[in-house]
Amino acid sequence: MKALLIEDTLTSATLVSHQLRKIGIEPIVARNGETGIELYQQERPDLILLDIIMPGMDGFEVARRIRQLEQFGEWTPIIFLTARTSDADLERAISVGGDDYLIKPVSGTVLAAKVRAMQRIAQMRFSLLVLTRKLDDANQELIRLSSLDGLTGIANRRQFDETLLREWRRLGRQGRPLSMLLCDVDCFKQFNDSYGHQVGDECLKAVARTLKDTLRRPADQVARYGGEEFAAILPDTEITGALQVAEAMRSAVEGLSITHSYSKGGNVVTISIGVASTTPLRSGSDSSVLLKRADDALYRAKQAGRNRIAAAVVSAID
Repeated sequence: MKALLIEDTLTSATLVSHQLRKIGIEPIVARNGETGIELYQQERPDLILLDIIMPGMDGFEVARRIRQLEQFGEWTPIIFLTARTSDADLERAISVGGDDYLIKPVSGTVLAAKVRAMQRIAQMRFSLLVLTRKLDDANQELIRLSSLDGLTGIANRRQFDETLLREWRRLGRQGRPLSMLLCDVDCFKQFNDSYGHQVGDECLKAVARTLKDTLRRPADQVARYGGEEFAAILPDTEITGALQVAEAMRSAVEGLSITHSYSKGGNVVTISIGVASTTPLRSGSDSSVLLKRADDALYRAKQAGRNRIAAAVVSAID
């Protein structure tokens, strides 16, 4: 433990330094306020013993500046050394950042007791900070988990809805396009019934990973929309770019070559995709219209034979 002793009187500085060493604390001595502040910044001591009456900068100003220099979450106990005992002086000492005071001449027994008290307070404060950080980390993890689908590990419907609303508003202000993909695993009920729910879950996980890996931009998001349905939000993307992403997804899922002997669209697991695109400001509607058009397009893709893509552009008249 290091203690910064800021004391201009040589006799007092020598006495307090000796008392500190007797209780196992190494003193760092400054003879004026300016040097004390410099040593505080260099050494970051565990305790500060600060004389009030000094030439130039007095102890009140030193304490105030030290408190301003402390970083977030940092706290160094400050004990004033003073011959003043008026209520006004003691109240001011506390108001500028002091934690306690010692009356000169300093008693070694009282000094040791005060230091031990400050050590206990510092330890309790440190423990509280550690606990607070752990709680913050736990809360952040809960927030993260609440936004993920439990099976596939990608964004869940709640996160999808929040992202869609946020991007709709942002792109509406900027007059930029927004595209959406709705994907459905073809004939998944037959797959689940034939191969079992465990195999079905593994299939959904593989499809989710593949869809997520297809996206290249941080702003793009794929989510599990419900059951065997997935959805993707593509900000700043017009219909041409959205169709390219959709085809990459369709091809990648087919390329997994997951056997599906009971599919009407082939002998491997495939997906159908509905694509919709609009510029929120120009469409004069809300995001539910974009969702509806993507869902309609998905229906057309499945009716046309599955394992394919259909598209819609939402205009102002929608």
